[in-house]
Amino acid sequence: MERDLATTLQANKKRVVKDKLVKYGVTIGGTSVLVTLLLIFGYLLYVVLPIFAPVSIEQKQSFQRQNLTPIYALGIDEQNEVAYQMDNQGLLSFYSLREDDLGESLLKYQAFADTNNITKTMPVNGMFALANNSGEVKIVKPDFVTSYPKDKRLITPEIDFPLGEDSFIVSEDKQALTHLSFEMNSDYAGIAAVQSNGEGVFLLLTAEENFMTDEVVWEQALFKLPSFPNKVDQLLLTPNLRKLFVRSGNDLLVYDISESDDIHISSVFKINATGSNVNDVQLLTGASSLLVANDNGVISQWFEVLSENKREFTYIRDFKAPAEVTSIVPEFFRKGFLTTTEAGDLSIFHSTGETELLTESISKVGSLVVAISPRANAILVADKDVIKLYHVDNEHPEITWSALWQEVWYEGYPEPQYVWQSTSASDDFEAKMSLVPISFGTIKAAFYAMLFAVPISISAAIYTAYFMAPSIRTYIKPTVEIMEALPTVILGFLAGLWLAPIVENQLPGIILLMISLPASVLVAAIIWTNLPTSLSDKVSESVLPLVLLPILVATGYFSMAFSDSLEIWLFNGDTRMYLTNELGINFDQRNSLIVGIAMGFAVIPTIFSIAEDAIFSVPKSLTMGSLALGATRWQTLAKVVILTASPGIFSAVMMGMGRAVGETMIVLMATGNTPIMDWNIFEGMRSLSANIAVEMPESEVGSSHYRVLFLAAFVLFIFTFFFNTIAEFVRQRLREKYSSL
Repeated sequence: MERDLATTLQANKKRVVKDKLVKYGVTIGGTSVLVTLLLIFGYLLYVVLPIFAPVSIEQKQSFQRQNLTPIYALGIDEQNEVAYQMDNQGLLSFYSLREDDLGESLLKYQAFADTNNITKTMPVNGMFALANNSGEVKIVKPDFVTSYPKDKRLITPEIDFPLGEDSFIVSEDKQALTHLSFEMNSDYAGIAAVQSNGEGVFLLLTAEENFMTDEVVWEQALFKLPSFPNKVDQLLLTPNLRKLFVRSGNDLLVYDISESDDIHISSVFKINATGSNVNDVQLLTGASSLLVANDNGVISQWFEVLSENKREFTYIRDFKAPAEVTSIVPEFFRKGFLTTTEAGDLSIFHSTGETELLTESISKVGSLVVAISPRANAILVADKDVIKLYHVDNEHPEITWSALWQEVWYEGYPEPQYVWQSTSASDDFEAKMSLVPISFGTIKAAFYAMLFAVPISISAAIYTAYFMAPSIRTYIKPTVEIMEALPTVILGFLAGLWLAPIVENQLPGIILLMISLPASVLVAAIIWTNLPTSLSDKVSESVLPLVLLPILVATGYFSMAFSDSLEIWLFNGDTRMYLTNELGINFDQRNSLIVGIAMGFAVIPTIFSIAEDAIFSVPKSLTMGSLALGATRWQTLAKVVILTASPGIFSAVMMGMGRAVGETMIVLMATGNTPIMDWNIFEGMRSLSANIAVEMPESEVGSSHYRVLFLAAFVLFIFTFFFNTIAEFVRQRLREKYSSL
């Protein structure tokens, strides 16, 4: 007796120890999961938050100018160590921005002694065209050479002559040029000018390579500009030498110069803001947009839009500077620009985000000449007799709330749209990083997957848990759950390379299959219920499900066999062409239907397993009590079992939804990954997870693209958190409501 008591006490102590170990283990495990989620949440925020950081500038250096001749333009090298200035006499001077020799003169160059006109190309080209009183033009490019003597970086300025050191005669009768514009590309260069007699001329230079010496010779052809206005305030050439913009007061004339033998005015329009006059026009980076500065501080953006089968320059948006704008300075590679005002204000804008990023008063004099670094991380300012260097913190100007979640009117697009197109082969590319299309794609993929999976999985769960014989259930349930172990990459591979061509070629049969399979099951059920009892009782419940198999196989076979005949009968022999041409429905081989089937197949085991457990766990006493009161099995199922199991069924659906929202490989491989916004089941999509998988390897660490991809991951995190929270809330409410059953 005493030995039994001692054994019992010892067993109780072991049980207490085990209980405590389990308790602490579960607590630590649950806490670890929560901490891990918080760490993931925190890290995503850590990477994402810098894209919303405010823009700031800070003065780093300043020194007195030695030559007080008015400055035409400034420039700065990529490392912000050497700068240059071009004064209005044509003197090009380089000086140091390094601490040890700040302001020291490094190199000077004078093209003409009688320079009377200067123009600068777009920042990315960084060249100057200088004209003298005889109508000659010379092209000069300030350049920087980087070397590493004794492993220390040294930037040395030099003068480059892209078209050779010889000058070009633009005016045949040696007239002075009152206005000038120059641009060039790899094959052509062009100089547009206004002669002192008011005539407009265009000099086209064509690069010809000498076969023997490989020397490039520039062939010249001079053309007169027709219908030239009497008054010209500004000339602007596009780098592709297809258009010449001539500003005459508030009017802008657009010359088509793409064909040298057919130069003509393609359009004329007013560009001034209401109640104001234009004082400057500049081309935005890429030369697709015009920036127009007005004397009331409004800067408007214009670009060509396709309208009525022709492209016309259209007013798009405007920005507001604090005072009259004196100059516009575009960035080198981004769609941002700076403005200066008569009051000495410096403003930074970005066109895509339609935002004013910064406005700061940096001078009391008011007359400023500014230049921006090629990396857009520094600004050089000539403030009367002082040169100032400012550091700029402006890493992600294109990322704003409106650019991410609202429609944006991108260059060349007919209207504002939601667009995701993060990269391009062109340096002039305008990044389009709207998260709306890929968020929509995530919801679309999940919707069609759930549309396929929920009816099948819930119906299967009800039948397995409530109607199926226990002997068969022991095999069916584990078999379905094993399906969840199938790698999604295999499902995506099969869907993209095997299923998609079948659906495309046998689309009428697939559509017929969706109708004929449920119909055949319904007809079989009606026939079975009307069979004599003596005949139906001979079939065991364990064999009953097998009766449907030959019916389903036969239905599937005849549906697919009838596909070609149905296609000829209803769709003129080509379903895809009929959908596109007759119904206006686009058809992609890898589309939402493929994703719905493949992802639905992956989601079915999750929903089935949880829902089946919930239904099977309904107390037998409730079922027996309902049947004892005279209810049929279907009434018991609908009024008792389903209601009692509804919290678990709802949780199963939401778990399946969470799985579908986060699915990557199936969406990646079974769709065209096109970020479009259309519920068309025959078109594809791009989801958040697939977008991250595709683009993360090619994104530069720390770039705007990189951080927006992390923002997409954060949005996906919020999606799943939202669905899980809603699921838990509804599940608790359902449990409270039906717990009394």
